[in-house]
Amino acid sequence: MTQPSPTPGGASSDRTGRYVTQPNGHVTPVSPFTDVWRWHVTMAASILFRATIIAATVGAVILTVWLGALAFGPDHYACLLDLAGSPIGLIVFFGLTVVLFSFVLNGARHLINDTGRGLTLKSANLLSNIAVWGPVPLAVVFWIILFAAGRVSL
Repeated sequence: MTQPSPTPGGASSDRTGRYVTQPNGHVTPVSPFTDVWRWHVTMAASILFRATIIAATVGAVILTVWLGALAFGPDHYACLLDLAGSPIGLIVFFGLTVVLFSFVLNGARHLINDTGRGLTLKSANLLSNIAVWGPVPLAVVFWIILFAAGRVSL
């Protein structure tokens, strides 16, 4: 595979900073992948998976607060339930539901990849698209079911 040639004049005329003149006079890219890199859905799936790990930390803090309220007695627990049932609390729990579904879908993607399957371009794209776009619709359906069953109300 041939690399595209840098701008005429060598690294000194390159305004992007992607090329450097080597001691032997050859002009090479700073990274060999700067000329062939492009955004891909598998990268988005990887980045979003890391973002969900950060968001899951919020869920762990909420779980700790819930256990603390449970330990401090019925008054504290009732206050926490009121906060959880407020619109802001429902938005936070909806977000945590998206995180949960993201973990499940990304975990399934990783499990499939660990078996040696799903590594072709077509299947990797399909699994990544499912992992990127699937959590929100699944969370919406889950919350519609919760509201329809009367488990949650405003």
